[in-house]
Amino acid sequence: MIDISKKEPILRIARASGKIFLREETIKRIKNNQIQKGDVKTIAKISAISAVKKVPDLIPLCHPIPINNVSVDVEFEGENSIIVKCSVKSVAKTGVEMEALMGVNIALLNIWDVVKMYEKDEKGQYPITLITGIKVEEKIKEKSNKR
Repeated sequence: MIDISKKEPILRIARASGKIFLREETIKRIKNNQIQKGDVKTIAKISAISAVKKVPDLIPLCHPIPINNVSVDVEFEGENSIIVKCSVKSVAKTGVEMEALMGVNIALLNIWDVVKMYEKDEKGQYPITLITGIKVEEKIKEKSNKR
């Protein structure tokens, strides 16, 4: 791990996003709350928040830091995709990019998990389902302790 002991805690924010492509029929099922495993948006949001808190356990060289806020948005884009955006805020000595990226990844994986029964083709494959475009949209590092 990197030694961050001489750094001062400051406000840090990271925003990440990613997308999942699904069958149009699956998107309609999600919009109409017809997914057998439950409310897709709620499952994605709760799983993302949980994942953000577990980053140091899953990425061993990440420092455990206090998480002050996690915000997750799950939005439909067009007729066959969903975009997940995760924003993480902390007052810490190191950034929260990995936490925001983890939130997005786990939300997208949970979406896939709860809809996979509707995504499979006749051979049990996923010809349309695709997770893509995972990236850090923005990183903010406040220079002073004014909050």
